[in-house]
Amino acid sequence: MKSEDLRDLAIKALDDMKGIDIVTMDVRPLTSITDYMIICTGRSTRHVKALADAVAVKGKEMGAPLVRTEGERQSEWILVDLGDVVVHIMLAATRAFYSLEDLWEPVKELREQKS
Repeated sequence: MKSEDLRDLAIKALDDMKGIDIVTMDVRPLTSITDYMIICTGRSTRHVKALADAVAVKGKEMGAPLVRTEGERQSEWILVDLGDVVVHIMLAATRAFYSLEDLWEPVKELREQKS
């Protein structure tokens, strides 16, 4: 499965479950760990868990080669690793505190240079 297909699958699963403020970043120019990072906010710990479960289930159904999750116990920030796509699902306060979008700011700069 191509990384773009995994990305689209994850975005659809998050959107179907009413994920908030879904952001996708192409991080290929910056790291070899993954191709895409997706960040999404959930309304509650229960919603964060449901979003992560939806992404993991869809990934497994579509034959994603590797599906791992971390952070389910607290459910303030759950990471779903699909290999070429890493999905971060967080509560709003957690997302604001860690500000992953700012950590990966060079991605935004690269996008602007290519435009």
